[in-house]
Amino acid sequence: MSGAAARLGILLSGRGSNFLALHAATVRGEVPAQIAVVVSDVAEAPGIVRAGELGLSTARLPRRDFPDRAAHEAAILDALAAHGVEWICLAGFMRLLSPAFLRGYAQRVLNVHPSLLPAFPGLHPQQQALAHGAKVSGCTVHFVDEGVDSG
Repeated sequence: MSGAAARLGILLSGRGSNFLALHAATVRGEVPAQIAVVVSDVAEAPGIVRAGELGLSTARLPRRDFPDRAAHEAAILDALAAHGVEWICLAGFMRLLSPAFLRGYAQRVLNVHPSLLPAFPGLHPQQQALAHGAKVSGCTVHFVDEGVDSG
């Protein structure tokens, strides 16, 4: 992201702590971006509720409201396009995105993963790290590709 403020679409499924940190950074001017829309696949996720309270555009698109994955992803892509989104940030979005979805935003989808990848990909990385006896932990921001936490 360089130059003018990029238009971000945030995808989330839960509390929205990563979204809130990103929102604060955009407000402070630390990230040259504008959050154009926040999309959630969980209608009453705390993150989407908070986005609305902050006056941001939101789209509540529960997976169960669509006949299949392709229709759900098409609705998400429509919401992103309607808001002129240039970049997508996955902030606790708990669904894998299909290759077809990712092609539309090639090298413009970022994920925040709560481990130092490639260690502890997938679900419950903190529990994985504790079980492994890891002495160092952290998080990784990475481009999303067709693998699970492999970009």
